[in-house]
Amino acid sequence: MEFGGERPLFARHDIELDNVTIHAGESALKRCSNVVARHCRFEGKYPFWHVDGFKVENCLFTPGARAALWYSTDLEMKDTLVEAPKMFREMRGLSLENVRIPDAQETLWHCSDVRLRNVEVKNADYLFMHSSDIDIDTYRQEGNYSFQYCRNVVIRNADIHSKDAFWGTENVTVYDSSLDGEYLGWHSRGLRLVRCRIAGTQPLCYCKDLVMEDCTFADDADLAFEDSDVEATILSPVTSIKNPRTGHIRVVSAGEVIRDENILAPADCVIEFTGK
Repeated sequence: MEFGGERPLFARHDIELDNVTIHAGESALKRCSNVVARHCRFEGKYPFWHVDGFKVENCLFTPGARAALWYSTDLEMKDTLVEAPKMFREMRGLSLENVRIPDAQETLWHCSDVRLRNVEVKNADYLFMHSSDIDIDTYRQEGNYSFQYCRNVVIRNADIHSKDAFWGTENVTVYDSSLDGEYLGWHSRGLRLVRCRIAGTQPLCYCKDLVMEDCTFADDADLAFEDSDVEATILSPVTSIKNPRTGHIRVVSAGEVIRDENILAPADCVIEFTGK
């Protein structure tokens, strides 16, 4: 079947869509609940707003289906291509598996209870703004300013290319991942990195309770740890370390350690060179 225009399926409950096309229009499934959509094509704006409980499998959201899923709860999405921008706002209870989002700018804002498995996002500037309780595994991201002001996040097996990632976050743990981008983790609280590779200038500055376990640094990851409270074990050389505030850094070697008049009290960070 095919639908278009304004609110063609408004306030429907307990419905199943199979091989349905939603043409140009607005709010096709607004105020619905218990919806299943399989092998569907969404072309119109705002198809799922204020929806309570829905499954989306093997579907396509074209660029015209912008802002498709907002103000909704309990979504399961699998094997789906999302070409539409500005997806997932003000939502609770999202599970995405085998999902690709090639235009993920301003996506996943103010969401909670989020689970991602085998998800790839591109053009993902300002992804995950002010979201919480996030669980991610097997993930690839290209896009800047991601995860700003997020809380309670666990990420595993990720390849994240993002300038200004994890700014102002609280209680974030990242395992076995590559983090490539300038100004990583500034102003974060409780950031923990385990077996991660860090690339990009001036990483991990102005952090509180920063923990790093068995991480490595690329050559361009210079001027690290300024004004940070840090406990770190680094299994590679670091190009330069600048004015860490306090804590203990165990590192193979450092090309330069800068302690100048701008260092903040207590200015007692111990840097231990392991040589291996």
